[in-house]
Amino acid sequence: MRLLIAFNVFFFLTLLSLAQNPIVSSGHIERLNNFSSKYVDARNVDIWFPEGYDVNEKYPVLYMHDGQMLFDSSKTWNHQEWKVDETVSALIENGTIKPCIVVGIWNNGPKRNFEYFPEKALNYLPEEQKDTLMKNMKYPMQADLYLQFLVYELKPYVDRWYSTLSSPENTFVGGSSRGGLISMYAICEYPQFFGGAICISTHWIGGINAPNELISALILRYFKEHLPSGKNHKFYFDHGTKNLDSKYGELQIKANKILKKGGYQKKNLLSLVFEGKDHSEPDWSERFNIPLTFMLKK
Repeated sequence: MRLLIAFNVFFFLTLLSLAQNPIVSSGHIERLNNFSSKYVDARNVDIWFPEGYDVNEKYPVLYMHDGQMLFDSSKTWNHQEWKVDETVSALIENGTIKPCIVVGIWNNGPKRNFEYFPEKALNYLPEEQKDTLMKNMKYPMQADLYLQFLVYELKPYVDRWYSTLSSPENTFVGGSSRGGLISMYAICEYPQFFGGAICISTHWIGGINAPNELISALILRYFKEHLPSGKNHKFYFDHGTKNLDSKYGELQIKANKILKKGGYQKKNLLSLVFEGKDHSEPDWSERFNIPLTFMLKK
């Protein structure tokens, strides 16, 4: 009985913590609770506004995946965070980047992998092999639906109710790991909406129930055939060298070759390697200032 009571108390406190807005060191957050969609399951969206946000001004917008991990480690499952508010605020304050809005889109828990995997990459498989793979999945692939939610529901809502610069050159998408993968997919699928993609520790191996070598080859083939024009788009990629990040090096080199053959140069491509860095929020937060500066430099 005591164990049951303790569990119920823990469960209640966890729900209470998740229901509260993240505590930020500067700026402020507005939460869209259970933002509904006709494409995907409802989810929370945390919108961060910089200090001094003025409705009479217009702001670039960065859409970030895994939104519950961005601002407040006291409310995350692993007690880690990106420190987005601290990093963005410091760059704004010292005049490095333009003041901007950050939209943190919560992931969907057990369906995260299926919303973040670039599903059109599977179209390169023979039909029978694709059907077999799909039948063995716990959930159907939903990345195309997730992106429709992002560009046709969430972005119009944000642009309508807040002071945004809605053009592609002022709209960015970013994330890490599978969040980096879906950011790449987003700008490839919707280059008319996004001008830049921040892809940190991009999970090129895919992470579905199939050989990594096969899946990474399919993703890179998709990337090559759907790469947006380098004339008006920018990419940031990076990875560490420890643990899971150690699997990305050769694949990122192949991705960089695709980008360079597609006309991307230093002005619109930045790809970095961070020796000794791991696959974790603390390591990503340490270098988050670099892609922010690359995308939003004054």
